[in-house]
Amino acid sequence: MRLVRFRFGDRIATGAVEDGSDDVQVLQGTFFEDPVPTGERVPLDDVRLLAPVLPSKVACVGRNYVAHAEEWGLDVPEEPLVFLKPSTAVIGPGEPIRLLPISQRVDPEGELGVVIGRIARDVRAEDAYKFILGYTCGNDVTLRDLQKSDNQWARAKGFDGSCPLGPWIQTELDPNDLRVETRVNGEVRQGGQTSEMVFGVATLLEFITTFMTLLPGDVILTGTPPGKVTLAPGDRVEIEVEGIGVLANEAME
Repeated sequence: MRLVRFRFGDRIATGAVEDGSDDVQVLQGTFFEDPVPTGERVPLDDVRLLAPVLPSKVACVGRNYVAHAEEWGLDVPEEPLVFLKPSTAVIGPGEPIRLLPISQRVDPEGELGVVIGRIARDVRAEDAYKFILGYTCGNDVTLRDLQKSDNQWARAKGFDGSCPLGPWIQTELDPNDLRVETRVNGEVRQGGQTSEMVFGVATLLEFITTFMTLLPGDVILTGTPPGKVTLAPGDRVEIEVEGIGVLANEAME
């Protein structure tokens, strides 16, 4: 099942799309508190999809693919390398990625996103999937020159619009061997399988919740596969994760 946040006319709502259906079943309430179908259905083609969740934070993992670390001449971490994006970084499908004048190099990074479904603290890896609502596509947009010059990554990875998410949450998915691909103007620029991640989804959830409480709607971005990409104004970026769909945004000045 796909869970969506969407705008329909003047209202914003949540909904569910059953496999094989082209209609959104409108829900009352949130995804996290026993959502109740209202009985209303609207065509998926008639709604504007929004970021599927509004997280309190996005926990991101760096260098989680060996080939990605190697192409930058960096070591693979012995334990997950975690950094944060604020809630203000999140944008939805179709929203512009703003190319800020403070940076001369803006790189997209396509990733599998894990959406938390219940309060998670000190979660054991074997119990991890009990705390996961589903999965989405994510783009860890990075001001690469500032990442290199700054001692901290707050500017480089936490700026407004640096975290496109969407197009929806897929609730029925095995995350352990999925194709993750980044395309720019239709050309494949990044690609890999989640089976190539150094730390898998369950391990990441266990590690992060040893020191940080994850709330319903929070997102873990699990790292990006190899491929160096830089954006120019007008570029269309597509992040596709197998079994989920395509998250598309355009770079704009």
